[in-house]
Amino acid sequence: MSQKHPIVVVTGSSGAGTSTVKYAFEHIFIREKIKPVIIEGDSFHRYDRAAMKEAMAKAEAEGNNHFSHFGAEANLFHKLEELFKTYGETGGGQKRLYLHSDEEAAAYEGLTPGQFTPWEDVPPDTDIMFYEGLHGGVVTDEVDIAKHVDLLVGVVPSVNLEWIQKIHRDNAERGYSEEVIVDTILRRMDDYVKYITPQFSRTDINFQRIATVDTSNPFIARDIPTPDESFIVIRFRDTDKFDTDFPFLLDMIPHSFMSRRNTIVVPGGKMGLAMELILTPIIRQMIEKSKK
Repeated sequence: MSQKHPIVVVTGSSGAGTSTVKYAFEHIFIREKIKPVIIEGDSFHRYDRAAMKEAMAKAEAEGNNHFSHFGAEANLFHKLEELFKTYGETGGGQKRLYLHSDEEAAAYEGLTPGQFTPWEDVPPDTDIMFYEGLHGGVVTDEVDIAKHVDLLVGVVPSVNLEWIQKIHRDNAERGYSEEVIVDTILRRMDDYVKYITPQFSRTDINFQRIATVDTSNPFIARDIPTPDESFIVIRFRDTDKFDTDFPFLLDMIPHSFMSRRNTIVVPGGKMGLAMELILTPIIRQMIEKSKK
């Protein structure tokens, strides 16, 4: 952890909705005039798209049906920990991008979607590092990424809701069949339990979306529950760490309530508001400390 060069992480599974939190942070950075360096978790995968297909086929041929982007073998955990450590100490480090689309690849001559850009230095004079991805709070026998993070935020829908979101996203945006998506979910399950889930016991704040409609069979759900059909359960691991003002939040967020001494529940449609009310003073405090 570093007061001079703070690191903020949003971690969550594929299809969990981490992008919503990312947008909330982007609004805060603009409003507070904060210069962040943005790190995408996909950029620390070990393989590009073509090489990952080959690695999966090789693993399957060897009897490993659980090789996935969620696990250690398919990621550069040591490289990510090195970046967090170096940034916390010096404000520097090495980063790259994973090019998801033709639009992203257009800016890089000779590169195509599914490839990585070359490693490059983090821009100088940034105020904060912001990471969004799968593994920002991972701890294994070999690495401890979480210990370098100043604010660790989890985005954790109930598992069935997470699967519904993933099925609909991968079908609508990527054209995958339901059978392929279900196979992916099953293949990732071992690594999900080993690497993804344990992070949410280390997070400072969890935003968990709970549907108020029947999601008991996510594989036949026709649509994703709307925000009005959901609640957001927000759990603070240590309420004293950021001096959270719960009475203020209850006054500012209509129909919110406390379910436990460290947990506030808000209507699904108020998720963005809740995030900005909770996270803005935390980020502001970090930046003030870093400049002293």
